[in-house]
Amino acid sequence: MARIVNALQSLSAPAPKPTAAQNVARLGLGALMSTAGISHLTFAREDFQAQVPDWFPVDKDTVVLASGVVEIAFGAALFALPKRRAAVGAGLAAFYAAIFPGNISQYAERHDAFGLDTDGRRLARLFGQPALIAAALLAGGFPRK
Repeated sequence: MARIVNALQSLSAPAPKPTAAQNVARLGLGALMSTAGISHLTFAREDFQAQVPDWFPVDKDTVVLASGVVEIAFGAALFALPKRRAAVGAGLAAFYAAIFPGNISQYAERHDAFGLDTDGRRLARLFGQPALIAAALLAGGFPRK
């Protein structure tokens, strides 16, 4: 329990000066998340619906719209809150972990979207999610020394 409390306290503690790689990750993910969020709300809505598992008990369009708003918020936070980058990075990493079942579902249910129209392509996409989680943690300044 003490480790959890310490970890949560570290999110609100002032972070050391970011490295160039951390800034690149923060700004790159900020742009990616802002763009992805806007695409959820506009031109890629149907493609994103393919990633919502059939078993999920909420309307697919509602999920896509809500996640788009969350992604825009993360994108804005990555740009506007550099002093809170630890909390934003940890939150974004948790968000990426939370939506990973949608990527698994797209593979398992063989839903085509975003050019992922073969089992191989959908499987390869699954390996991108851990990279996004790592980038979010890097943008947040983790691991801390």
